[in-house]
Amino acid sequence: MHSALVRVQNVFGFFTTVAFCTAIAVALSVTVIPQAPSAEIELRNVQVVKGRPHYHSAKKEEYAHIKFDLDADLTSLFNWNTKQLFVWIMATYPSKFPSEPPSQAVIWDTIINSESQKHPSTPFTLYSSLTTPSKPPPKVRRASKAKQEVELAPGLIRLKNSKPKYQITDFSGQLAATSNVTLEVGWNVQPWVGALTWTMGEGSSWGRWKGLKGGRSKTFDMPPLKVKGVDQEAVKGSGKPEKAAEASPIVK
Repeated sequence: MHSALVRVQNVFGFFTTVAFCTAIAVALSVTVIPQAPSAEIELRNVQVVKGRPHYHSAKKEEYAHIKFDLDADLTSLFNWNTKQLFVWIMATYPSKFPSEPPSQAVIWDTIINSESQKHPSTPFTLYSSLTTPSKPPPKVRRASKAKQEVELAPGLIRLKNSKPKYQITDFSGQLAATSNVTLEVGWNVQPWVGALTWTMGEGSSWGRWKGLKGGRSKTFDMPPLKVKGVDQEAVKGSGKPEKAAEASPIVK
């Protein structure tokens, strides 16, 4: 007869083998679920000013402040193995040196949790729900307009004239009059088990997974900085702030 220690080792080895095989099956099962994400992004306004973009900046430099509209449907990226989705908007523009790759900077990002991540179900929460006595319903109060709005499903993003989270700066300190700038939507799926998956470009596919449809804005140019003249110096001396240069998107 085997000793108790040997029996425990056998049981634990069998358990880890079953858990490992189950994890592999779950990770591979999502490949048969179709994915067809889509997004539309549009530039609303861009400003280029010269100053200190951050409180810790040692010197003044040019930085861009971009507002945008985003309408994205990434619901197909959520399945039983999705923990959360990381979405970002990246501005891409040509480098100062032709031999270098294009420069890229993230101006906005967000993390979208799945329903299982928002409301995790564990044996402890199940036991608490069964043992805790139910409380009487609270008094109904008039909800605000923001609360009355229907909560969007995970993966749906509706942003209008949204401000960026981050401002664009360049290592050269110059951004004014930069041409051929585009905004692109990217995402990263973080599963419960398995490998991370990243953005698939439009037109690409892998099995039943389709690439992101759209997700790129029209090409636009950064506006130039206004040249200070005699009149502008007089206005500045009067205490009125100088208005930053603005530009609207142009079709290339």
